[in-house]
Amino acid sequence: MQAADVMTTNVISVTEDAEVREIASLLLEHGISAVPVVDADQKVLGIVSESDLMRRVENEADTHKSWWLKLLSGANAGEYVKSHGRKAREIMTPRPVTVGEDEPLHRIASLLEKHRIKRVPVVRDGKLVGIVSRSNLLRGFSVTAPDTSLDVTTDDREIRNAILKEVDENTGVLVDRLNVIVAEGKVQLWGLVENQEEKLAVQVAAENTAGVKAVENNLGFVPRGMSSF
Repeated sequence: MQAADVMTTNVISVTEDAEVREIASLLLEHGISAVPVVDADQKVLGIVSESDLMRRVENEADTHKSWWLKLLSGANAGEYVKSHGRKAREIMTPRPVTVGEDEPLHRIASLLEKHRIKRVPVVRDGKLVGIVSRSNLLRGFSVTAPDTSLDVTTDDREIRNAILKEVDENTGVLVDRLNVIVAEGKVQLWGLVENQEEKLAVQVAAENTAGVKAVENNLGFVPRGMSSF
Protein backbone atom coordinates (compact mmCIF):
# COMPACT_ATOMS: atom_id res chain seq x y z
CA MET A 1 0.00 0.00 0.00
CA GLN A 2 1.06 3.56 -0.69
CA ALA A 3 0.30 7.04 0.67
CA ALA A 4 -2.57 7.47 -1.81
CA ASP A 5 -4.34 4.44 -0.29
CA VAL A 6 -4.55 5.73 3.29
CA MET A 7 -4.09 9.51 3.20
CA THR A 8 -6.72 11.97 4.35
CA THR A 9 -7.62 13.92 1.21
CA ASN A 10 -9.79 16.75 2.56
CA VAL A 11 -6.91 18.41 4.36
CA ILE A 12 -7.58 21.41 6.58
CA SER A 13 -4.87 23.95 5.74
CA VAL A 14 -4.14 27.62 6.44
CA THR A 15 -2.28 30.48 4.79
CA GLU A 16 0.81 32.23 6.14
CA ASP A 17 -1.35 35.08 7.44
CA ALA A 18 -3.69 32.89 9.48
CA GLU A 19 -4.01 34.07 13.10
CA VAL A 20 -2.88 31.77 15.92
CA ARG A 21 -6.37 31.86 17.46
CA GLU A 22 -7.88 30.83 14.13
CA ILE A 23 -5.48 27.88 13.91
CA ALA A 24 -6.24 26.77 17.47
CA SER A 25 -9.97 26.87 16.70
CA LEU A 26 -9.48 24.75 13.57
CA LEU A 27 -7.57 22.10 15.51
CA LEU A 28 -10.35 21.91 18.11
CA GLU A 29 -13.21 22.06 15.63
CA HIS A 30 -11.91 19.27 13.40
CA GLY A 31 -10.24 17.16 16.07
CA ILE A 32 -6.82 17.30 14.39
CA SER A 33 -3.33 17.91 15.78
CA ALA A 34 -1.72 19.95 12.99
CA VAL A 35 -2.43 21.98 9.85
CA PRO A 36 -0.21 22.49 6.79
CA VAL A 37 0.55 26.08 5.79
CA VAL A 38 0.15 26.64 2.04
CA ASP A 39 0.47 29.47 -0.46
CA ALA A 40 -2.06 30.53 -3.12
CA ASP A 41 -0.96 27.62 -5.35
CA GLN A 42 -1.41 25.06 -2.55
CA LYS A 43 2.34 24.54 -2.23
CA VAL A 44 3.36 23.46 1.27
CA LEU A 45 5.36 26.13 3.10
CA GLY A 46 5.25 24.75 6.62
CA ILE A 47 3.16 23.04 9.26
CA VAL A 48 1.69 24.23 12.58
CA SER A 49 1.14 21.59 15.23
CA GLU A 50 -0.21 21.48 18.76
CA SER A 51 3.35 21.62 20.06
CA ASP A 52 3.90 24.92 18.24
CA LEU A 53 0.84 26.35 19.98
CA MET A 54 1.93 24.94 23.33
CA ARG A 55 5.06 27.09 23.20
CA ARG A 56 2.80 30.12 23.63
CA VAL A 57 1.07 28.61 26.66
CA GLU A 58 4.40 27.74 28.26
CA ASN A 59 5.67 31.25 27.55
CA GLU A 60 2.66 32.80 29.27
CA ALA A 61 3.31 30.63 32.32
CA ASP A 62 6.94 31.78 32.26
CA THR A 63 6.15 35.49 32.09
CA HIS A 64 7.16 36.16 35.70
CA LYS A 65 10.32 34.04 35.73
CA SER A 66 13.18 35.69 37.56
CA TRP A 67 15.62 37.63 35.37
CA TRP A 68 18.56 35.50 36.46
CA LEU A 69 16.72 32.27 35.51
CA LYS A 70 16.03 33.73 32.08
CA LEU A 71 19.69 34.63 31.77
CA LEU A 72 20.79 31.10 32.67
CA SER A 73 18.33 29.51 30.25
CA GLY A 74 19.62 31.71 27.43
CA ALA A 75 17.77 34.09 25.10
CA ASN A 76 16.99 32.88 21.59
CA ALA A 77 15.50 35.10 18.88
CA GLY A 78 14.02 32.15 16.99
CA GLU A 79 12.29 30.75 20.05
CA TYR A 80 11.01 34.22 20.92
CA VAL A 81 9.29 34.51 17.54
CA LYS A 82 7.73 31.06 17.88
CA SER A 83 6.44 31.72 21.38
CA HIS A 84 5.17 35.25 20.68
CA GLY A 85 4.21 35.17 16.98
CA ARG A 86 0.63 35.89 16.01
CA LYS A 87 0.66 34.53 12.45
CA ALA A 88 1.15 31.05 10.99
CA ARG A 89 4.33 32.11 9.19
CA GLU A 90 5.88 33.11 12.51
CA ILE A 91 5.20 29.94 14.49
CA MET A 92 5.16 27.23 11.79
CA THR A 93 7.85 24.65 11.23
CA PRO A 94 9.11 25.63 7.75
CA ARG A 95 9.99 23.27 4.89
CA PRO A 96 8.38 20.19 6.46
CA VAL A 97 9.07 16.66 5.31
CA THR A 98 6.67 15.68 2.49
CA VAL A 99 6.04 12.55 0.44
CA GLY A 100 4.50 11.70 -2.92
CA GLU A 101 1.30 9.73 -3.43
CA ASP A 102 3.26 6.62 -4.42
CA GLU A 103 5.40 6.51 -1.26
CA PRO A 104 5.15 3.03 0.35
CA LEU A 105 3.75 2.93 3.88
CA HIS A 106 6.87 1.36 5.38
CA ARG A 107 9.00 4.25 4.09
CA ILE A 108 6.56 6.79 5.52
CA ALA A 109 6.75 5.02 8.87
CA SER A 110 10.54 5.27 8.73
CA LEU A 111 10.34 9.01 7.96
CA LEU A 112 8.04 9.65 10.91
CA GLU A 113 10.39 7.76 13.19
CA LYS A 114 13.56 9.40 11.82
CA HIS A 115 12.25 12.96 12.07
CA ARG A 116 10.17 12.34 15.21
CA ILE A 117 7.00 13.68 13.64
CA LYS A 118 3.39 12.48 13.78
CA ARG A 119 2.22 13.24 10.28
CA VAL A 120 3.51 14.09 6.80
CA PRO A 121 1.87 16.11 3.98
CA VAL A 122 1.39 14.33 0.65
CA VAL A 123 2.15 16.40 -2.44
CA ARG A 124 1.69 16.14 -6.19
CA ASP A 125 3.91 18.43 -8.26
CA GLY A 126 4.68 20.25 -5.01
CA LYS A 127 0.99 20.89 -4.23
CA LEU A 128 -0.85 19.55 -1.20
CA VAL A 129 -3.19 16.64 -1.98
CA GLY A 130 -3.39 14.84 1.36
CA ILE A 131 -1.82 14.05 4.69
CA VAL A 132 -0.75 10.78 6.31
CA SER A 133 -0.72 10.50 10.10
CA ARG A 134 0.39 7.72 12.39
CA SER A 135 -3.22 6.59 12.74
CA ASN A 136 -3.55 6.40 8.94
CA LEU A 137 -0.47 4.18 8.86
CA LEU A 138 -1.73 1.89 11.62
CA ARG A 139 -5.02 1.41 9.80
CA GLY A 140 -3.19 0.70 6.57
CA PHE A 141 -0.93 -1.83 8.27
CA SER A 142 -3.95 -3.48 9.89
CA VAL A 143 -5.27 -4.24 6.42
CA THR A 144 -2.03 -5.60 5.02
CA ALA A 145 -0.81 -7.45 8.12
CA PRO A 146 -2.58 -10.79 7.41
CA ASP A 147 -1.10 -10.94 3.91
CA THR A 148 2.07 -8.98 3.18
CA SER A 149 1.66 -9.63 -0.55
CA LEU A 150 -1.69 -7.82 -0.63
CA ASP A 151 -1.62 -5.08 -3.24
CA VAL A 152 -4.04 -2.21 -3.70
CA THR A 153 -5.25 -1.91 -7.27
CA THR A 154 -6.31 1.09 -9.35
CA ASP A 155 -9.91 -0.10 -8.93
CA ASP A 156 -9.51 0.01 -5.14
CA ARG A 157 -8.36 3.62 -5.31
CA GLU A 158 -11.27 4.53 -7.57
CA ILE A 159 -13.65 2.91 -5.08
CA ARG A 160 -12.06 4.85 -2.22
CA ASN A 161 -12.36 8.15 -4.08
CA ALA A 162 -15.95 7.41 -5.04
CA ILE A 163 -16.93 6.69 -1.42
CA LEU A 164 -15.30 9.88 -0.14
CA LYS A 165 -16.95 11.93 -2.88
CA GLU A 166 -20.39 10.48 -2.16
CA VAL A 167 -20.03 11.10 1.58
CA ASP A 168 -18.74 14.63 1.04
CA GLU A 169 -21.41 15.69 -1.44
CA ASN A 170 -24.52 13.95 -0.16
CA THR A 171 -24.40 12.97 3.52
CA GLY A 172 -23.36 16.11 5.41
CA VAL A 173 -20.62 14.13 7.20
CA LEU A 174 -17.23 15.85 7.57
CA VAL A 175 -14.88 13.71 5.47
CA ASP A 176 -11.76 15.27 7.01
CA ARG A 177 -12.55 13.14 10.08
CA LEU A 178 -12.78 9.95 8.04
CA ASN A 179 -10.27 7.46 6.74
CA VAL A 180 -11.45 4.99 4.13
CA ILE A 181 -9.21 2.05 3.25
CA VAL A 182 -9.99 -0.27 0.35
CA ALA A 183 -8.12 -3.45 -0.52
CA GLU A 184 -9.40 -6.07 -2.97
CA GLY A 185 -12.81 -4.39 -2.88
CA LYS A 186 -13.09 -4.74 0.90
CA VAL A 187 -13.69 -1.45 2.70
CA GLN A 188 -12.67 -0.40 6.20
CA LEU A 189 -14.23 2.77 7.61
CA TRP A 190 -12.29 4.59 10.33
CA GLY A 191 -12.59 7.98 11.99
CA LEU A 192 -15.18 9.99 13.90
CA VAL A 193 -18.79 10.99 13.24
CA GLU A 194 -21.32 12.98 15.24
CA ASN A 195 -23.97 10.31 15.78
CA GLN A 196 -25.38 6.92 14.79
CA GLU A 197 -27.18 8.40 11.78
CA GLU A 198 -23.92 9.70 10.33
CA LYS A 199 -22.22 6.38 11.01
CA LEU A 200 -24.96 4.57 9.10
CA ALA A 201 -24.91 7.13 6.28
CA VAL A 202 -21.20 6.54 5.65
CA GLN A 203 -21.75 2.79 5.67
CA VAL A 204 -24.63 3.04 3.20
CA ALA A 205 -22.55 5.26 0.91
CA ALA A 206 -19.81 2.63 0.93
CA GLU A 207 -22.17 -0.31 0.42
CA ASN A 208 -23.79 1.40 -2.57
CA THR A 209 -20.48 2.10 -4.31
CA ALA A 210 -19.77 -0.06 -7.33
CA GLY A 211 -17.07 -2.67 -6.77
CA VAL A 212 -17.43 -2.88 -3.00
CA LYS A 213 -17.49 -6.48 -1.74
CA ALA A 214 -17.69 -5.90 2.01
CA VAL A 215 -17.75 -3.03 4.52
CA GLU A 216 -16.21 -3.05 7.99
CA ASN A 217 -17.53 -0.07 9.95
CA ASN A 218 -15.08 1.01 12.68
CA LEU A 219 -16.35 4.58 12.97
CA GLY A 220 -16.46 6.09 16.44
CA PHE A 221 -18.24 9.13 17.83
CA VAL A 222 -16.87 12.61 18.36
CA PRO A 223 -16.21 13.20 22.09
CA ARG A 224 -18.36 15.81 23.78
CA GLY A 225 -16.85 19.26 23.43
CA MET A 226 -15.20 18.44 20.10
CA SER A 227 -18.26 18.94 17.92
CA SER A 228 -18.25 21.37 15.01
CA PHE A 229 -18.95 25.01 15.82
